[in-house]
Amino acid sequence: MDPGSADRSQRGQSTVEWIGLVLLIALAVTGFAAAVGVGLPGADLARALGAKLVCAARLTDCAGELDQLAVAYGGELAATVREKAPDLLYELGMLELPVDYRECRRDPCSLAAAAAGAVSKTEGGLAATAFTHLVDCRPEPVIVAQGPAPDCSGARAGHLYIQYWLYYPDSQTEPFGERGYHRDDWESFQVRIGDQVAARASSHHSYNYDGGVENWPTDAGLWTKPGWGPYSSGYHVSSGSHAGHVGGERDEPRYTPGARLALIPVEEIGAAGSDDALFEVVPPWLKDVYLDPESERT
Repeated sequence: MDPGSADRSQRGQSTVEWIGLVLLIALAVTGFAAAVGVGLPGADLARALGAKLVCAARLTDCAGELDQLAVAYGGELAATVREKAPDLLYELGMLELPVDYRECRRDPCSLAAAAAGAVSKTEGGLAATAFTHLVDCRPEPVIVAQGPAPDCSGARAGHLYIQYWLYYPDSQTEPFGERGYHRDDWESFQVRIGDQVAARASSHHSYNYDGGVENWPTDAGLWTKPGWGPYSSGYHVSSGSHAGHVGGERDEPRYTPGARLALIPVEEIGAAGSDDALFEVVPPWLKDVYLDPESERT
């Protein structure tokens, strides 16, 4: 027997025990922070410390996306958020990609090459991005709101909602000219998980599942509708206005695969609220649907 093997075995066991201890501390710290919310001094520091400890114990890059999602939602929900991320299917002629508003506020910074096929970065190298938000209305929710409680009454009860928010610096609805233009366009693809999985897409004043002229009354704001239908990962995005729908053939020439879409939890951004005044259009964390996941208004 190698005389050093016992010593190495003991050192290896100590490493395993140390990692277990670090993970236990990390879970305690992050769990405490989630329980007390942002109102308690030091809660943000506690969450940040917990995240660093988890990353150190896993020997992974703390800047990684899954670590960011896991800190916000926990590991299991982080995987679900990544799995359900939509494939963005761009209408012919659309060159814009959704971007991180903290990096790009006015075009042309959101524009990508016109070539057909998969595209995940703008010509300036910015990643196609979606901001995520969860509303957990299940009997034993994993996500506990740090601010105002979401509406989980009635048909909402028992469901997990995932919202994917897309930011475009400019929006132009044809053929209305200047009246159809506005800055700071926020659109969304939303998933409802319960006994079945459903999806819907924001479209002007309400939500759509299928595209087509039958949506014109809701698009014009004459009335609203829920817009839910069977989950599909295809999210069709109209050129100019960025209005969306879910159902239909996936025949658009350009697309961003969901697996290549950068995901950023919006919870901490919304809680901070420091950017509210910067947007011409109401940001996600101030919209009704942020707290009422069945709201029919966008």
